[in-house]
Amino acid sequence: MDNKIVNESLIAGKGWFPSDVSTFGQNVDGLYNFILWGSVILFIGIIVVTTLFVIKYRKRPGYVQPAGKHITHHLGLELAWTVPPLILALFIFYWGFTGFLDMSVSPKQGEEVRVVAKKWMWQFEYKNGNKALSELVVPVNTPIVLVMNAEDVLHSFYVPNLRIKRDVIPNRYTKVWFEATRTGNFQIFCTEYCGDGHSEMQGTVRVVSQAEYKKWLADGGAVDESLPLDKVGEKVYTAKGCVACHSVDGSPKVGPSWKGIWGTTHQFVGGGSAAVDENYVKESIYDPHAKVVQGFQPVMPSYKGLLNDREIDGVIAYIKTLK
Repeated sequence: MDNKIVNESLIAGKGWFPSDVSTFGQNVDGLYNFILWGSVILFIGIIVVTTLFVIKYRKRPGYVQPAGKHITHHLGLELAWTVPPLILALFIFYWGFTGFLDMSVSPKQGEEVRVVAKKWMWQFEYKNGNKALSELVVPVNTPIVLVMNAEDVLHSFYVPNLRIKRDVIPNRYTKVWFEATRTGNFQIFCTEYCGDGHSEMQGTVRVVSQAEYKKWLADGGAVDESLPLDKVGEKVYTAKGCVACHSVDGSPKVGPSWKGIWGTTHQFVGGGSAAVDENYVKESIYDPHAKVVQGFQPVMPSYKGLLNDREIDGVIAYIKTLK
């Protein structure tokens, strides 16, 4: 198998679907297409028959209705339009129900990953303690079981290429599983409106080879040491969910823009002020509610334990470049 990572989310699949990379995607697509084209055929058939009847039995000059008994009941016709549709409905129900069971009952040997949804990011935690933000790294051809809950409001975890979608609910766990059949990068969306940063609550499922996955678990997904600090910070900004709340062009979002803030003084809710420097940025990452900038709400979650020292240093270096 070719393990080269590509952005599969941009590759079209069959018809208008994105490419299918899950073990049960073929069943999902097959049932959808069966219902869709079956409905199209039935619709066209009904329209054709109705049109023929309208033409044949229309009122016109010289037409005399044939004499005879007016038919009010025909057992054969009633059975014809009742029994076949009933059989068809039962067939669709069986197909959908068995597919639903396959998607709902996760395999016992699956690799379990905890998923925490919060405004406006996805946090993933592995059995060995590894944590990742907005990027779910999984091995190819391996069942993955996601145990999910939300810290604040209702969210919904959706990966079109994997044909999975499940609500993520506060104070309750939900599960969904999948098995990716090829390597690649696939887009994660939140499909339940969850506030101002909803449209930015995205992430990536990165499917890698077994060897690459073991290496990733071993090094904890460390950032490439060869990258300059400001590039590390730029990567963190887009990959760790900062983009959902902070702009880099000066426009206001849920949180203060990062553009031009270095060295300026922020006024805080409840009084007090501080200059934007290394200590202030690090404190804001670890304890964002300690000093809330005036005009903004205390909605930022703590990134303590989610970003390592190099990533924090990268964020500081990146903010310094945004003049």
